Amino acid sequence: MATANKQESVTTFEEMAEVVARLGIVPLAGLIPEHPSVNGLTLKENWHTDTELDPWGWRVRFPGEGLAGYGKFIKKKAVLVSREWLPAYLAAAGPQQSLEVRYKSGLATREALTLLEIIRANEGIETRQLRSMADMKAKEKKTAFDNAVTELQGSLDTVISGVKQRVNAEGEPNGWNSTSYETTGHWMQGAGIPFFEGSRDEAVAWLRARMEGAWTPEAIAWTAKALGWK
Repeated sequence: MATANKQESVTTFEEMAEVVARLGIVPLAGLIPEHPSVNGLTLKENWHTDTELDPWGWRVRFPGEGLAGYGKFIKKKAVLVSREWLPAYLAAAGPQQSLEVRYKSGLATREALTLLEIIRANEGIETRQLRSMADMKAKEKKTAFDNAVTELQGSLDTVISGVKQRVNAEGEPNGWNSTSYETTGHWMQGAGIPFFEGSRDEAVAWLRARMEGAWTPEAIAWTAKALGWK
């Protein structure tokens, strides 16, 4: 299977969807050595144009169409994981214990637990509403909120499921679109993606087998180290 290289150029969403399906894991910006990213494969002039060719819009179109999970999954950086790879990726890199257990063991923050409880009860909640319900609207709490949101994505407890148009009390559009969040399991269920049937080691083996030939050795080695695979 051919690897994507630095000379490969992507213009349309459909072309990028083919790359994500083929490679399984594609960061939004450069992250994995010797491995493509959405930013690296697309034309700079197409970004933030609010057109069909704008890669910035693709990042939420992928989860919106159920084609890939999206979030800050690796080293606090945004990554797309294809629907075929996501079950194994979740089993290989996701939590082995609930967030409640991890919190009691000192492995998760109180803020992350608070946000997850709210997201579970309000799947698809957007950023502004989430901050409000968590009592974290104050300016001095923004950093703690952002860190907790990133923590939940890094542990694969949640994904970015899309964006929602902000509205005022009268239901009229008001301000920029806002990121929305779902628990990973809920998003997968809605997208018709099954969970991986097997152990963590089996999931790692599944991913490694598909990386071979499609990824460079450097990319495989870096990812294995970053995710703590043996």
